[in-house]
Amino acid sequence: MDTKELLKKVRKIEIKTRRLSDHIFGGEYHSTFKGRGMTFSEVRQYQFGDDVRNIDWNVTARYNEPYIKVFEEERELTMMLMVDVSGSEMFGTNQQFKNEVVTEIAATLAFSATQNNDKIGLILFSDQVELFIPPKKGRSHVLRIIRELIEFQPESKQTNVAEALRFLSSVMKKKAIVFLLSDFIADDYHHTMKIVAGKHDVTGIRVYDAREEDMPNLGVVQMQDEETGELMLVNTSSKKVRQNYAKFYREKVDYYKDSFNKSGAGSMDCRVDESYVKKLLGYFKRRG
Repeated sequence: MDTKELLKKVRKIEIKTRRLSDHIFGGEYHSTFKGRGMTFSEVRQYQFGDDVRNIDWNVTARYNEPYIKVFEEERELTMMLMVDVSGSEMFGTNQQFKNEVVTEIAATLAFSATQNNDKIGLILFSDQVELFIPPKKGRSHVLRIIRELIEFQPESKQTNVAEALRFLSSVMKKKAIVFLLSDFIADDYHHTMKIVAGKHDVTGIRVYDAREEDMPNLGVVQMQDEETGELMLVNTSSKKVRQNYAKFYREKVDYYKDSFNKSGAGSMDCRVDESYVKKLLGYFKRRG
């Protein structure tokens, strides 16, 4: 993709997602994700009705009249976007591929965080961490994240969610808001998820295509595994083959939901032909 085409795509996504974040998600994001707590702001003279537990006894003794500590909510947060860039994300049967929807969702979340003056970081992962952009503020930083989401070419096409979560733990020492975007055709991350969700506010966003849920009856067709590159002939007219595939897919989805629910993390599903706007709004309102 040449620079002109890339910038055009970035601008198109910015216009669409920034409008959404400005008019719809700004307030919802702000009310859903609270600050890390209360931070000391100043001291002032005690007034009738103030909480006596906030009296600053050192200042009170110095001036021989009561003073209290004033606290305010510490609003600045850090958002980490963790995005699966494995081969299975390059799938789509309707207007968009899964990775295109993921990019729009990530951009909308990033601009919502920017509106709240929060920092945003990015982790792109396959079965390894492909790219890490440390958290920073500002529009230019968000545009860099969008550029990477559009044009980044991963070294591997396979998936390892647990490896990405372990990396997050190693680089993020303070609590962060974490959005993990993937199709979650993976397993063996339940234990790691539980550890990460105990420290961070984690939400899994499963982006999928309706055609992935069931294998259509098309006779004998050649298929390629997007993650391994393996080519194979599959007899899709076999009921047993279709049933086995459906069972495999269902097990992955159930594992995802079970892992997030039992670890106390949030989760939502978004099909590529559905409105991610409605899905995100619904999730924020449930959380708020």
